[in-house]
Amino acid sequence: MTKIELVRKEMMEAMKAHDKQRKDALSMLLSALKNKAIDKRGDLTEEDENEVVLKEIKQTKESIETAPADRTDFIDECNFRIHVYEEFAPKFLTEDEIKAIIQEVLVSLGIDAPTAKDKGRIMKELMPKVKGKSDGKLVNQLVSSLF
Repeated sequence: MTKIELVRKEMMEAMKAHDKQRKDALSMLLSALKNKAIDKRGDLTEEDENEVVLKEIKQTKESIETAPADRTDFIDECNFRIHVYEEFAPKFLTEDEIKAIIQEVLVSLGIDAPTAKDKGRIMKELMPKVKGKSDGKLVNQLVSSLF
């Protein structure tokens, strides 16, 4: 079952339960998924679907950051949306799993004592392995901590 079908099914259940807030959040996610499929002019791969979900989560978090503090209704709505979107997000790697992948990359590149100059090579090799499975900021922090 694709994410589009899954989101549509969940949206129908929310409609039957008269849960307007959840239905609206799922409707936005469904629209984003459909728009990506239209842009791609074909079916979405699982990676494409995960990318859309993560992008929606990121954009919603950015909306919270830019919202005035006194707009608690908007902030609560965004937090609820994030909670709903996370149900469809891929499971992220733990910090320890990311560190293990970093060590594998260091071994494959033959780097014993990484320096700041090596960061570009490390990230170039590392990011395709963790893309969509981890937060890029966290990966960057972990690699930077090596120096």
